[in-house]
Amino acid sequence: MSEQKVKFETRCLHSLVKVFADEELQEATYESGSALRGEFYSFQVAYRTASYMKNIRVSVKSGLADSKVIVKSVGLAPSELPNYNDPDDYLLRTTPGLYPDPLYPVEAGSGVVHALPNQWRSVWVTVQIASETPAGVYPVEIFFADESEEVLGSGLFQLEVIGAELPEQQLVHTEWFYLDCLASWYKVETFSEAHFEIIEKYVAHYVESGMNMILTPLFSPPLELDYGKYRPTVQLVGVKCSGGTYSFDFSLLERFVEMCLRNGVKHFEFSHLFTQWGAKHAPKIFAEVDGTGTEQVFGWETDAEGEAYQSFLTQFIPQLVQFIKEHGLERSCYFHLSDEPGTWCLDSYTSASNTVRSLLNDEFPIIDALSEYDFYKRGLLTHPVVSTEHIHTYIENKADNLWAYYCCCEYKHNESNRFFNMPSARNRIIGVQLYKYDIQGFLHWGYNHWYSQRSRREINPYQVTDADMGFPSGDAFLVYPGEDGPIDSIRLVVLREALQDVRALRLLESLTSKQEVIALLEAGLSEPITFRQYERGSAWMLATRERVNRRIAECVAEWGQGQGQGQGQGQEQEQEQERERDNVQGRGLPC
Repeated sequence: MSEQKVKFETRCLHSLVKVFADEELQEATYESGSALRGEFYSFQVAYRTASYMKNIRVSVKSGLADSKVIVKSVGLAPSELPNYNDPDDYLLRTTPGLYPDPLYPVEAGSGVVHALPNQWRSVWVTVQIASETPAGVYPVEIFFADESEEVLGSGLFQLEVIGAELPEQQLVHTEWFYLDCLASWYKVETFSEAHFEIIEKYVAHYVESGMNMILTPLFSPPLELDYGKYRPTVQLVGVKCSGGTYSFDFSLLERFVEMCLRNGVKHFEFSHLFTQWGAKHAPKIFAEVDGTGTEQVFGWETDAEGEAYQSFLTQFIPQLVQFIKEHGLERSCYFHLSDEPGTWCLDSYTSASNTVRSLLNDEFPIIDALSEYDFYKRGLLTHPVVSTEHIHTYIENKADNLWAYYCCCEYKHNESNRFFNMPSARNRIIGVQLYKYDIQGFLHWGYNHWYSQRSRREINPYQVTDADMGFPSGDAFLVYPGEDGPIDSIRLVVLREALQDVRALRLLESLTSKQEVIALLEAGLSEPITFRQYERGSAWMLATRERVNRRIAECVAEWGQGQGQGQGQGQEQEQEQERERDNVQGRGLPC
């Protein structure tokens, strides 16, 4: 606490606290933590004053010479629908109002924040730890000063860097990325140079935030729509039709793929080839017909099992496969059929699956979000993406290639989720769960869905956070549109922490064993961790990650001692040590 606490109070906090402007800050001071090289580590400094003070200057003093320290101001966002009528009790509050969520850039040294009378606010500090940072403890101090540059208060955090590097992410992670929402918000023509410039800024941010698979609209995605309605057209594949014969132009798709690869995207999920919730119709597809102009040739009026669409797919998919192979993407591409099919559409989904799998010759994975086990049991898709509400059935039956997702439905049984009114620890626990059950991928439907429910109209996400009272605030998007690119949310940054937890756990497993890591995670718990059962609260989450880091540090020390003892040994042993060094480098340890 600052010495000038009557005038200006400060308090260091961890990243799992949500600082509300209309309540007393109950969370205790949190002033130290640890992280691995290559990790993004976040903490907060909350501040309050009894008076009204504008233009408070924020500056940083850090001992981390090679690492980047980013300061952002935690803003407030409105929520009219914080939850449905029957939630569980693992919530911060249930009332409508203002919730901490957007993270506005504060340019350290020249940026400013404001203090409103008797309101706790906070700045968010993220340290991007460089790979070359030596192990050790580093101070990171945040200063607040008035316009005359008199220091009002400060917050000092001690960050320990562990001498091992966070390994590359293996989990495949997609948050559906909407090109149409970008064009709508920024008022640019679809696939114009201005549109591609905006797309690339968001893709770079997307990858930095932990996503490595991206929704790729071959044709306008048939997602989140009323029957008979369409999203704005975003079609990456050009189509020409002459006398029932189709030809395809993949130049826009090629540009999109190359841009994504340049920014670190590893996997591409092609947009759904059939309509949502049934697979009974075709997506909206435009084509140049007989050289007379472009018109819509498929859509809601199209019978997915009819001769016309079947003929189209029979001609299109082999050429798409050829494009994939020409660009060396054979191990990077996934296909969707229809989103969230239910038992009522088992026949139509079966037909769609049979058609597409026969054309793909079972060379590529098929992934779809679903819950009913019968779809997987019948072999209709290779990679089931199962809601965490129902995933226990698949786990019990030892389903292969298992993915997970959650959406607006996971709010009644303590499942992890990221609504505004949920504790951030409930967001972050998903990492531990994905790790324990060896989940291969994670999907969510909303990275930047700035439309209302069913995409009926555009919305301003700074004013409408619940998709026109369609979904609890926090479900539909993770980023806000900034003037020059994306604005982070607390929820996105905490989700990235969950993904980093997975990577750290896998590193520890490579140094010890899966059994030991699970024992460490579940030590002292009354029940094993599941997607519904886990220790609530930020204290357990933070302490567990610290235990993981300590164990990794011990392994680093043990490895170093073994190297020292091996000096002067014979050539055969030296060669063995060399092989071990290579293995350790692959696991993220220093050489």
